[in-house]
Amino acid sequence: MTGVTLKNIKKSYGKTDVLFGIDLQIELGEFVVFVGPSGCGKSTLLRMIAGLEDITDGELYIEDVLVNDIPSAMRGIAMVFQTYALYPHMTVYDNMAFAMRIAKENKAKIDERVNAAADMLQLKPYLDRLPKALSGGQRQRVAIGRAIVRNPKVFLFDEPLSNLDAALRVQTRIEIANLKETLKDTTMIYVTHDQVEAMTLADRIVVLAAGKIEQVGTPLELYTKPANLFVAKFIGSPAMNIFKADVVKTGGNTCIKTKNGHQFDIPVKSLAGLNNQEISVGVRPEDFYLSDQESCLLSGEVAFVESLGEVTLLHLAYHEKENPVVVKIPGIVNKHKGDIVYLQAEQDKVHLFDPQGISLLYL
Repeated sequence: MTGVTLKNIKKSYGKTDVLFGIDLQIELGEFVVFVGPSGCGKSTLLRMIAGLEDITDGELYIEDVLVNDIPSAMRGIAMVFQTYALYPHMTVYDNMAFAMRIAKENKAKIDERVNAAADMLQLKPYLDRLPKALSGGQRQRVAIGRAIVRNPKVFLFDEPLSNLDAALRVQTRIEIANLKETLKDTTMIYVTHDQVEAMTLADRIVVLAAGKIEQVGTPLELYTKPANLFVAKFIGSPAMNIFKADVVKTGGNTCIKTKNGHQFDIPVKSLAGLNNQEISVGVRPEDFYLSDQESCLLSGEVAFVESLGEVTLLHLAYHEKENPVVVKIPGIVNKHKGDIVYLQAEQDKVHLFDPQGISLLYL
């Protein structure tokens, strides 16, 4: 049995199309994260699953039941919003129990579920407090607890950590990860623009852009095998370096020549049909290492240095202004503004993209 299935889901507001035929199957008990830039449609898609937005076209199934015309309250879902949406005049206990009381559950069952959720989220000491007496992280845990007590088929999270400070984001992210392990049979769908949340929480990530799915895969699949330039630049921090190169033929061999004159061989069968065409070469900042002038992949002048102790980030004044280069070197590196650096990367860490931006290495 699948948890959630989307078949050719489309969404339009009048004549404006925002989702263009989304096909996705989410397994029962899977934790899936929707990521993408602002305006890509990820929150709209989540709200359609929740029943808070109408589906313009396509079919939505929750545990194999078509739910297009089923009201939100009857879909077996629970949603945690970006804002906590707690009742300010109710205690933590009453906020968590509210939905069950509306459903006329008996008092013993309500008490059992609320206390179990409070134990899970470390909220037992705060059950008699009002929301105003809680920190932001505690309020978000109450909102999560309110969803847990409903015992839903599907959990929906709409950027639940975006209002928290950095330390609380880390703490609450760990708590959500622990929640995932505790509720193994509950399907969870999580929307975020923060790729760190996506990489650490997801079983699979769905990368969206302009209302379409760009790639679906595990976090490491997207990191190591991006399907196109968009995914390559979106996943990873700092973003993957992209620079232009030409496919040339020398001495009977097909190879790649960078714009600053460095030439290197990468045996990719797809290159043969791209002679004399411009392609994109991608290398993640952490995959570069310092080399000498003769063997380097590219070179550049250091424009700015970020010495962070555990790593040093070198920002290069590379000649392609629209594609700045950032290098992440472990530890402390004695480089300064104005220094010329020569960089190389292992062959299997170099990504190639055709003129349309599609990966050449994984076709």
